[in-house]
Amino acid sequence: MSTTTGAGSGTPGARVGEAERSSNTFLGDVWVNYKRWNLKAVRNPFVLVVSLVQPVIFLVLFTQVFGGVVEGALGAPGLNYETYLAPAIAIQVALAAAVTSGVGLVNDIENGMFEKVLASPMNRAAVFLGKTLAELSRIAVQIAVVLALSVALGAEVATGLAGALGVVAVGVVFSLWFAAFSNALALLTRDQESTIIGANLLQFPLLFLSSAFIPLERLPGWIQGFATVNPVTYGVDAARAIGLGRDVITVVDVPGVEGIWHTLVPALAVLLALDLLLGGAAVYLLSRASSSAVR
Repeated sequence: MSTTTGAGSGTPGARVGEAERSSNTFLGDVWVNYKRWNLKAVRNPFVLVVSLVQPVIFLVLFTQVFGGVVEGALGAPGLNYETYLAPAIAIQVALAAAVTSGVGLVNDIENGMFEKVLASPMNRAAVFLGKTLAELSRIAVQIAVVLALSVALGAEVATGLAGALGVVAVGVVFSLWFAAFSNALALLTRDQESTIIGANLLQFPLLFLSSAFIPLERLPGWIQGFATVNPVTYGVDAARAIGLGRDVITVVDVPGVEGIWHTLVPALAVLLALDLLLGGAAVYLLSRASSSAVR
């Protein structure tokens, strides 16, 4: 009798455990993690503010201090520096905000939350996807805020609201590769200060050695050479082409493609290739870290 009771009591327990595990859906796990990372950001707004304030300072200082000087070098009569600079600042926002992706992961590792999440029955791919989508949502909002401020300071988006949304989309696509790099750096160093220093060490050289602030043809030859392989150049060119509504790329020539697509095709191809390459590296490091954490 006791044997029967034991078997009977064990089977329902196992079924309940299976039912609990099966109640987790992939989309449900994505949503849970999406909410968790957004709530975490709201509860610690300092990081969001810092990643937004820096590009705003650049926007105000560059337009007010260098605007009159640089406008003559643009080679486009009627184009003010605010309009020229706005897409570059949008990319800078994406770059600065992507740094915080690795910082958040380090915080999870340091407080033990990373191991707890991995030990849960949630799908690991959903865990990382939810985190990424939360960060991309915040980056999109930050870019939209900076674009609105740029317009208030005198910038124009020739392609209207659709163009502004296009610039936001380019910024989101651009941010993916640097967010992946930031996460990979976090997993390699497992230290918040090292992650921030390492990411920021690249941020400013990438910005200034590109077509972000001055037309490429006006830069010294060695900078032009670096700019041709600099991802920021492709991100800025894509955003600027959408904002101005015309072809602006000077580093790649795609035969048979004309107009705005002459810029967008090579620029987006480079950015998507980087997203896949660095994203794959980050996922590989995350899978290795998760395996060791679970063991």
